[in-house]
Amino acid sequence: MADFEQVEILLVEDNPRDAELTMRALHKGGLANRLLWVKDGEEALDYLFRRGAFASREETHPRLVLLDLKMPRVDGIEVLRAVKADERTRRIPVVVMTSSQEERDLARSYDLGVNSYVVKPLDFAQITELVRQAGYYWLAINRTPSS
Repeated sequence: MADFEQVEILLVEDNPRDAELTMRALHKGGLANRLLWVKDGEEALDYLFRRGAFASREETHPRLVLLDLKMPRVDGIEVLRAVKADERTRRIPVVVMTSSQEERDLARSYDLGVNSYVVKPLDFAQITELVRQAGYYWLAINRTPSS
């Protein structure tokens, strides 16, 4: 089983309700001792590429990015494009968790290298279980390269 003490998840979500549900589900499942919530794509890019308010953070990357698509300033597609295009971040698993069921969003996400695309259910219990299962898979079961 994975060492959960060092787990880091970057949650990129502009909806406070969805962010709260996601964070509660991850903590309840024991999957995120280190979890950072950013509220838009620009803040996510600043964190991932150590810019702006995050310029002095240590040179580590999250083990998982949970990414909404429809956000202000910089949308999730642009975040995904930047993450998967950069040698430093392209191996970070990115799971899109969105309310968008548009085929165009799904296709664009996979064209850009998303690792998984999940449509958020409307029911609280279903969201909680979905997040718990996704977190467990990506953090405890899935294997990624060391760097």
